[in-house]
Amino acid sequence: MLKVLFSRRMLAFHALVVLLVPAFIWLGFWQLDRAGQRASAVDLQRGNLAAEPVAVDEIASVDEPVSRDDRWRTIEATGTWDTDHQLLLRNRDGSQGVGFHVLTPLITEDGTGLLVNRGWIERGETAQDTPEIPEVPEGTVELTGRLQIGETEENTGLHGRDGLPEGQIMIVDVEELSDELPYPIYDGYMELTGQDPAPEFVPEYVELREEDSGMSASYAVQWWVFSVVAVIGWIVLIRRELRDARQEDSEGDGALTNGDTGGGPAGEASGVDEEEQVPRTRT
Repeated sequence: MLKVLFSRRMLAFHALVVLLVPAFIWLGFWQLDRAGQRASAVDLQRGNLAAEPVAVDEIASVDEPVSRDDRWRTIEATGTWDTDHQLLLRNRDGSQGVGFHVLTPLITEDGTGLLVNRGWIERGETAQDTPEIPEVPEGTVELTGRLQIGETEENTGLHGRDGLPEGQIMIVDVEELSDELPYPIYDGYMELTGQDPAPEFVPEYVELREEDSGMSASYAVQWWVFSVVAVIGWIVLIRRELRDARQEDSEGDGALTNGDTGGGPAGEASGVDEEEQVPRTRT
């Protein structure tokens, strides 16, 4: 039986199970960890959205990056719009499809800039066209919005592109944009949710994307089920191989037994002397 269990074919199956089962178990724990991370993100978003609004300078600064723990906090800012440095974010979703987000700096009362995503507008005839952008009120405005961390290629999966039409960009890279503005700016940016006074025509406010715990927990269970199935299949295969080997051995023993029942030569089997088988002639 050991010869059967350690045949070349069975050794290949043993190696496959040794590799797959630990991998499936690890993938299950990895998905479980992702489920925990997503659940934490859901709790953070809900808690920050429910928190009281704070002034932007209380949780954002020029010199330090915005804490991820402050994402989605409602912030307030007062200042004047700077449309001379206004930009359009390409390939952004809205209720009517893909268009642009309008990114306009707000110069706050102390002279520090705050990047504000005013919302979605339709694109022009083609993606290369620059559509008409709704105007902003003159003078001082009071804004309310959600704080967001700056966008990078790493946290968005989007990549900057050369050759874009003037005034159009792909991501809100705060560090890069700060080099192009004539005043210091806060890290992060605001997704606008309210303004006073409000203009006659406003871009469509950016819809909140609620965090979702997703299916990671169920995926973890699935990976563990795969590992159990692999072990059960391995055991079933071993038992089948042993059963077939025993059956072959039994059939071989039976064949040998049937071959021995005829005895020796024909003369010995009949018990008659050869001389007695020769007829005698009468004289």
